[in-house]
Amino acid sequence: MATPVTRETSGKDSEPVQAERGPTEAVNIAQHPAAATLSAPESADEPADGSAVEQAPAVEGSESKPLAERLHGAERLIDLPAALDDLVREGFVSQRQAEDILIAPRTKKELTQHPLEIIAEREYDNRNKPGHKLDLDTLTLWLCEKSRQPHLRIDPLKINVNAVTEVMSYAFAQRHNILAVDVTDDEVVIASGQPFMYQWEGMLTQTLRGRRIRRVVTNPADLSRYMLEFYTMARAVSKAEDAGLEVSSIANFEQLLELGQLKSPEANDAHVVNIVDWLLQYAFDQRASDIHIEPRRDMGLIRFRIDGVLHHVYELPNAVNAAVTSRLKILGRMDVAEKRRPQDGRVKTKSQDGNEIELRLSTLPTAFGEKMVLRIFDPDVLLRSFKELGLVGKDFERWQHMTHSPNGIVLVTGPTGSGKTTTLYSSLKQLATSEVNVCTIEDPIEMVEPTFNQMQVQHNISVSFASGVRALLRQDPDIIMIGQIRDLETANMAIQAALTGHLVISTLHTNDAPSAITRLLDLGVPAYMIKATVLGVMAQRLVRTLCPHCKVEEAVDQEAWDLLMRPFRAKPPKRFFAPHGCLECRDTGYMGRMGIYELLPLTDNVKALIKNDSEIDDIRAVGLKEGMRTLRLSGAQKVGAGLTTISEVLRVAPIIQD
Repeated sequence: MATPVTRETSGKDSEPVQAERGPTEAVNIAQHPAAATLSAPESADEPADGSAVEQAPAVEGSESKPLAERLHGAERLIDLPAALDDLVREGFVSQRQAEDILIAPRTKKELTQHPLEIIAEREYDNRNKPGHKLDLDTLTLWLCEKSRQPHLRIDPLKINVNAVTEVMSYAFAQRHNILAVDVTDDEVVIASGQPFMYQWEGMLTQTLRGRRIRRVVTNPADLSRYMLEFYTMARAVSKAEDAGLEVSSIANFEQLLELGQLKSPEANDAHVVNIVDWLLQYAFDQRASDIHIEPRRDMGLIRFRIDGVLHHVYELPNAVNAAVTSRLKILGRMDVAEKRRPQDGRVKTKSQDGNEIELRLSTLPTAFGEKMVLRIFDPDVLLRSFKELGLVGKDFERWQHMTHSPNGIVLVTGPTGSGKTTTLYSSLKQLATSEVNVCTIEDPIEMVEPTFNQMQVQHNISVSFASGVRALLRQDPDIIMIGQIRDLETANMAIQAALTGHLVISTLHTNDAPSAITRLLDLGVPAYMIKATVLGVMAQRLVRTLCPHCKVEEAVDQEAWDLLMRPFRAKPPKRFFAPHGCLECRDTGYMGRMGIYELLPLTDNVKALIKNDSEIDDIRAVGLKEGMRTLRLSGAQKVGAGLTTISEVLRVAPIIQD
């Protein structure tokens, strides 16, 4: 992200602010063919003419001077004719395209839009860059070059909403179309879509207590959106804190929660409802997989897990934090009055683009109050291919062979958050044809899928995994999915189901695939039963994938490669890639996650080692001879393909002892 330049302000409204503008730091934007003709105000020798804001002229009367020259002197809003004149002159659009935009009737929405937004909506081809569209980001960079001001893309996760909304009122920000995006002890960074407007600087300087103003140009659509969201959230929190928080009066038991209906922050809405609406929509936009609402001694914390890493998002007063938790408990049909024991619930909602999203709610009593975690399940994951999941090659062929067997037990192992649910649902989705009956028993049901017959464990009425499987066996199933094998009773029911001609897919919590055998033995399952029923075991982990927009090639690190491959030896790949960081990945260098897998089929040689006193190392050694790749070897393949890094694989994959 480009670093905005610092510019001092005089605080005098009558003086042209252009006099104080100096050269800015270099900005990383594309160089246009006509860049040599671009000019911005360089001095204040020309006095301001004091004219009013220029109205959009008629098509025929459009001025021919470049935009920067027209705005030299008095401050003026960027209008549509001026912007189109410059774009035509510099070859971005044709004269005919510009005329089409100018003569087109304006909708009510377009009358309030920034000129660049109106142009971008036409989705014209960029004549200066064949194969690319003239989108709003391109036009924003063009405006940065015209004004000689740096570009900044707003990352809401890096914005301190409380601090930036205290710099100015919502009315002032809306009137001047500006937004504070960073506040320090010395300066305030102000984003604008109108780089040639300066009057607000003098007004704002009086309230900044000596802090400098740094100006940046940002996407006008993002500016409008985040201005509304930030001020709505800040106002809702403030009003909720002042209102006494009669959360118990909220009686909305709706199961489908409509999002994206934020109104003006001045509207007299139910403030806690607004906070929850913003929180969920915000999480969907940021691709979060989990929302953590955590009480602390002084403040409540809200954190998002994105690509497996937690990000601090917001701080709420404890009273507001408790109200938000209660609101979500009501939506999830949980007992609001019960705060002493853990609870589970679920909410089905819609994102702003209309996609249905399911959320699984979980509460936990802590020292400072109830902690809540919302796991977000996007139904689209059910449609993801195994290639997208990272399961390819021989491992994919073996997994397909096991899951298409007529009977037996297939186990998936890994810790919480390792992607077991996604793998199981993706597999069941392929298996659930009209010719077979697929039944599941889960605790709780994580994603509702119409092609499955799903049953939920309910311990309060004595519906456990074991009793659930016993009931499912009377439902004429072909395939049974058991959420988790935790005890001997459940394991025995799974074995009985497999012996009677059913395919059983389940999960275990173990570190790797060979450990699943010893885990079953520890539960008390006889060795001969394991040999007779278990088809194979797959262990998995999730690693972050490198951002395709910014990953960079780096020198081969032989030492790190040897550590990854230990105790095996192999030549390192010819190319290594490392994270760099860009706007698309929030400067993390990673975008998305994929799986690494360890697949152990129970061949005859592996079965021969399964005894009551089996050694896990012996099973692993034979499995490797039979073609099993460890999690680290699977990760090394992803490193060689340029998809992830050695450090990511080492972070999640267990160590194999020599």
